[in-house]
Amino acid sequence: MSDVATAGLDATFAALADPTRRAILARLRGGEASVSELAAPFAMSQPAVSKHLKVLERAGLITRGRDAQRRPCRLRPGPLAEAADWLETYRAFWEDRFQNLDVLLGELKRESGDE
Repeated sequence: MSDVATAGLDATFAALADPTRRAILARLRGGEASVSELAAPFAMSQPAVSKHLKVLERAGLITRGRDAQRRPCRLRPGPLAEAADWLETYRAFWEDRFQNLDVLLGELKRESGDE
């Protein structure tokens, strides 16, 4: 994996480490939203929410547009897909390991006559 790809994954996972940022991404799955709309469910100021949005934007997880006075935020799925692909390799690895363990346990069970 290249340094650029690694840096992208690092930024994605760092952004996802915070529950507020995950909640913001979950909200944006339903469509674009303004900062005030994103701030509404949280007990924090709009500037605090804006800091979270900057982290998400730097990680490439969202884009922020300009529509007159409104700055709508939109979900950008690319980095999430890259993280999912990276995680998938480990899921496949562990699935293979568990399958091998099932085979071994089945053989041991047959050898001990417990079947």
